[in-house]
Amino acid sequence: MLPWLEVGFANPNGSHAAARTARRAVDEARDRIADTIGLTSGEVVFTSCGTESDNTAIAGTIAARGGVALCSAAEHHAVLDPVMHVNGVVAPVGTDGAVDANELGAQLRALREASHEVTLVSIMAVNNEVGTITDMAAIAAVVRREAPGAWLHTDAVQAACWLDLREITALVDMMSLSAHKFGGPKGVGVLTMRDGVRPDPLLRGGGQERGRRSGTTDVAGVVGTSVALAETDAERASMVEQIAALKNELVDGILSAVDGAIETVARDRTVPGVAHLCFPGVENEALLFLLDREGVCASAASACASGAMEPSHVLASMGIDRSVASGALRLSLGHTTTSDDVARAVKVVAASVARLRQRTGSI
Repeated sequence: MLPWLEVGFANPNGSHAAARTARRAVDEARDRIADTIGLTSGEVVFTSCGTESDNTAIAGTIAARGGVALCSAAEHHAVLDPVMHVNGVVAPVGTDGAVDANELGAQLRALREASHEVTLVSIMAVNNEVGTITDMAAIAAVVRREAPGAWLHTDAVQAACWLDLREITALVDMMSLSAHKFGGPKGVGVLTMRDGVRPDPLLRGGGQERGRRSGTTDVAGVVGTSVALAETDAERASMVEQIAALKNELVDGILSAVDGAIETVARDRTVPGVAHLCFPGVENEALLFLLDREGVCASAASACASGAMEPSHVLASMGIDRSVASGALRLSLGHTTTSDDVARAVKVVAASVARLRQRTGSI
């Protein structure tokens, strides 16, 4: 990124030589991303973040086509809120946080029989709080059968490090990514659009991104994003194996050290990078305070909701009792995580939970 921050900072939409050089860097970044995820360059649109990508897919589809948008109850608020804003429909999820394809099919049939045209279905590939992996092949098959005119979108922000995105793009019409989730810079997102899929743009004015998203392109940002995604793709297999082993150490260690601790979703249903547990009798706000004081960075729900200690809507949609959900903790693992980090986290979590329970007289 440094050359484009230090000397190559020309506007890539200009006509002079420096601008053309910057434009080539953007084009190469777009090509690199397209090659990495199994699309053509024209199907890759740069945005400012995953939230913008999600909002464009949902609000833009309804603006362009009308009809009804549908998403799952466990979606990130970047999907759930715009769906609710356009008076959309929410599909229930199971106790693992995933949509059941058969139930989704029944819901889509009921909407069709009631003369409601579903034009967009948005189901996340990996849940951002509990890490549940969606069977996107089953979801796509149901959507194509029961709502053949609908565009299928997936928020794959949490998927890039753990799943082969080529397998996802082959199934969907639109996909959202956020660079910082796979080691790229904050403030860059991607929205893929299959040929023929054209939601109305949220941002108008300059006509950049072939009129699909106006705004001056962050050259350094998109270059960094493309390289980070390509490296993530190349290292994914070994990283998944490495982080899965560390997650086993972490979760097994906490379950052994803390009485009554609950692993929220079975590990074979989740990605390696998310460890989600619940501690009955503990308030997660107090737990996070103690962990932070000991240098263990954690969250109770989505990082976007940090500071808002209302029970997670994801856990509520999974049917988890509020008294259990109030003790929820999400620990994230990544390529910098070590076995020593895991051992320290287990020790600090166990000590912190014991201290809080002693104070409140709970188990």
